[in-house]
Amino acid sequence: EVSIPLLKCFTYRQTWSYILGRFLTDGVWWFYLFWAPAYFSDQFGYKSSSGMGMALIIVLYAIVTVVSIGGGYLPKLFVEKRGMNPYHGRMLAMLIFAFFPLAALFAQPLGTISPWWPAILIGLAGAGHQAWSANMYSTIGDMFPKSTVATITGIGGLAAGTSSFLINKGAGMLFTYSENAGAAYSLFGFEGKEAGYMTVFCICAVAYLIAWCVMKVLVPKYKKIV
Repeated sequence: EVSIPLLKCFTYRQTWSYILGRFLTDGVWWFYLFWAPAYFSDQFGYKSSSGMGMALIIVLYAIVTVVSIGGGYLPKLFVEKRGMNPYHGRMLAMLIFAFFPLAALFAQPLGTISPWWPAILIGLAGAGHQAWSANMYSTIGDMFPKSTVATITGIGGLAAGTSSFLINKGAGMLFTYSENAGAAYSLFGFEGKEAGYMTVFCICAVAYLIAWCVMKVLVPKYKKIV
């Protein structure tokens, strides 16, 4: 097949759907990956080198590993059992997985009861991301010819890397500011650095539903580029 030139790829809505889908969500995963140990240390005093700190991280990623397996099964069920075309089946599955990260909204409030709650809820949010991400990659093959899959994947990788840098840098700045501000920075009953974490959890929680809506607006119906 003749591949689509790089610059021409940016003239298609399908390209921007994938770019924005990765940009709005990949940074969330890297925030959890980078900041989870610091969160358990800051909020509960369990360093990642302690037994309890390691147990919390292990539980978090065990949930991610097991639950995210559904990311490959659910769209297959929609396509093979319900007869949906692959793109629509994946988008429906992604909509379902986009609700999983909403669990992060309750991580900070329930963390006042036990540190195990944030570990479990962030694990569910992370599992939602992995299931979402698996289907995001597959949408490229649904929308583009095989000769262009690598190009679109690379473009999306750039968007994802940029997103990851911005959310981690921004979160660090916010945590420093909120810690210094103390009671002057508050959200949903939390103050200082606790409010800073709550702010980022809120952003992470709704990012997937926003991304899904953006992708659906850009590509409302299945249409493969030929």
